[in-house]
Amino acid sequence: MINKLSQLLNAANISLSDQQKQQLVGYVELLHKWNKAYNLTSVRDPQQMLVRHILDSVVVEPHLQGERFIDVGTGPGLPGIPLAIVRPQAHFTLLDSLGKRVRFLRQVQHELGLTNVTPVQSRVEAFPAEPPFDGVISRAFASLEDMLSWCHHLPGVHGRFYALKGVRPDEEIALLPAGFVVDKIEALRVPELDGERHLVVISRQ
Repeated sequence: MINKLSQLLNAANISLSDQQKQQLVGYVELLHKWNKAYNLTSVRDPQQMLVRHILDSVVVEPHLQGERFIDVGTGPGLPGIPLAIVRPQAHFTLLDSLGKRVRFLRQVQHELGLTNVTPVQSRVEAFPAEPPFDGVISRAFASLEDMLSWCHHLPGVHGRFYALKGVRPDEEIALLPAGFVVDKIEALRVPELDGERHLVVISRQ
């Protein structure tokens, strides 16, 4: 699996250390193992997980600004765990409301030795951001409008929202609440992935 991951990373022009690659593969192995009992992802094949979960997450890393991030509705740790592995100098809070997912995240944290993640079980609107975050990340989350209304209290003054989307969500962008502005929309290239991927970066006006 390391060879496959290395091929994908090369195709995406991402260079990682051997330890980081081992951690990413270790995460996929844990996800595959726990998925049978916990039903954490609909992707069953570890090779597909490399494309649809690992690469799909790490291509976002160059666009993130700051040191403290929160991954809202992280599920089994996506994109938070892969991002924490490839950006060890930053810290990621992994927020999910389901206990079984948070238990899985704590196991991943323990087995991979990740010191820069904090799994938290909470509803997003009930979670206090003390101190505020540099970035609020969501993947396969609600609409942009819902994301901003539920997560508006999480970023600091210069913090940003990072929404990982499939096709460019022009209709959602048109419905952005007052006080928010789209900084940029990045078309992401994920090797071997069918379909479009976009990152929408939003800040407060």
